[in-house]
Amino acid sequence: MTQPISILLCALGGEGGGVLADWLIDAARHAGYPAQATSIPGVAQRTGATTYYLEVFPTHSRELGGRKPVFGLNPLPGRLDLLVSSELLETARQISNGLSSADRTLLISASNRTLTTQEKMQMGDGRLDDAALVQLLQQHSRASHVLDMASLTRDAGTVVSAVMLGSIAASGVLPLQRADYEAAVANGKPTDQLNASQRASLRGFALAWDAVENQKTQSRYVDAVLAPKINAAGKATSALANAAPELPSSLASQFPAATHEMLALGVDRLMDYQGAAYVDLYVQRLRTVLATEPTGQSAVTQETARWLALWMAFDDIVRVSDLKSRASRWARVRGEVKAKDDDVVKLFDHFKPGIPEFAALLPKPLALTLTRWDNARVVRGKQPLAFPIKVGTHSVFGMVMLRLLASLTWLRVRGHRYAEEQALIDEWLNAVTHASAQSSALGLSLAQCGRLIKGYGGTHDRGRDNLLHILRHLAQGAAFDSAAERAHAIDQAREAALRDEAGIALDQTLRAHGAPAREVKAQPIRWMPRVRPSAHVPPVPPR
Repeated sequence: MTQPISILLCALGGEGGGVLADWLIDAARHAGYPAQATSIPGVAQRTGATTYYLEVFPTHSRELGGRKPVFGLNPLPGRLDLLVSSELLETARQISNGLSSADRTLLISASNRTLTTQEKMQMGDGRLDDAALVQLLQQHSRASHVLDMASLTRDAGTVVSAVMLGSIAASGVLPLQRADYEAAVANGKPTDQLNASQRASLRGFALAWDAVENQKTQSRYVDAVLAPKINAAGKATSALANAAPELPSSLASQFPAATHEMLALGVDRLMDYQGAAYVDLYVQRLRTVLATEPTGQSAVTQETARWLALWMAFDDIVRVSDLKSRASRWARVRGEVKAKDDDVVKLFDHFKPGIPEFAALLPKPLALTLTRWDNARVVRGKQPLAFPIKVGTHSVFGMVMLRLLASLTWLRVRGHRYAEEQALIDEWLNAVTHASAQSSALGLSLAQCGRLIKGYGGTHDRGRDNLLHILRHLAQGAAFDSAAERAHAIDQAREAALRDEAGIALDQTLRAHGAPAREVKAQPIRWMPRVRPSAHVPPVPPR
């Protein structure tokens, strides 16, 4: 063979792509093969990525007779022998650039995803379809190995570059032995002199090697890719089901069996959120919904149980403080950083509460007064008042402060936000029960509108406004020939609201069904003062 083996490495920022390139070059030279690596700065869909291009000449140096091969500096479309990526969408993007070839390129990719900003901004589930991305890999490669590199990295306690090296070694693309790769990681040291980082890298290397070898022994690599993922998901689901709280028999006897799992999760969440009295309110509301359903049916109740629990457990400063100060969180953080028992870990949490967060815990008159004052400041061109706070959760003072805030559940139920949320919840439930009495399909459509309530701050407010507009102008008001048509219109409006954060698609859907579009909210216009040059600074003469 007279052509170099071409390799493209794609790693996200901070994943050790440069270290991986150095390891491969060192391994090739350790085995006696000429090699060269170049880095190509580029912009990825997240923080920016640098791709590393390597060429390894497959003829041993001693057989070249002093001649030196000429290497390329950058990859050519369709001329890659190996493409390795630490993220599934990053792999697909390199394919879209034409770098992979169905008759030449071997693809090694992580199955895990790092969500893009565009995916996170969607009101609904904006994630791309992983199965479609894997299918794209299979169509544009001669063979592929898709691994859960994130879990392998966690299991080994290392970084993903070590896992990528192991998968490259096991693929057999390069004419190197396993010992050559391991020598590059060890940097020439004997086994008993390796530091902790090198030992962890070798663990990750070994796990990835075994994973690729297992895939290579199976007749269909597609099954090897998908079956572990399905099995892992099944185990996770089973573990969650086993860990899920059991519904008390007194409640189980009042609701159909199909609702028990969702009802148990809702009861557990709200018991943790506010206590037994709040759980009683949750159950009472669900009884009202169930009473409107035909005998033997419970789809509306089951769907309502899901979204009602999430809405009733709305995020506020009390809830956030509670979650951030739990022992389970501290244990998780120490586990993520691999802290030993005698290691000192410092954890800082950043808060920026504004007037709405404080007003939420105040009685209605005080809350409205404070909110109007802050809104007036915004109208005058000022920024909303906020108080940036950095809390050392590891310290006694920081933990005491968070636990003090977390203990204010008694104040939450007396606050303006609580009363406001309960009133809106009741409006939604009244619409659900009224619709369910007319048509199960219509009731189910309105129950599913609970999906619009999510997040906190502006995201929560937008979802709530969209839901109320659908309830007030589409569930009633607009004329339809049948309940089925109204349910279909509500489904379309809900999906439009989840698809488009700006609400343009929702407004179009509302108009198409005879309902008014949402009102445009007033936004303050800030006029920036013109900066005049100082009198003692002479003007710059024109050229």
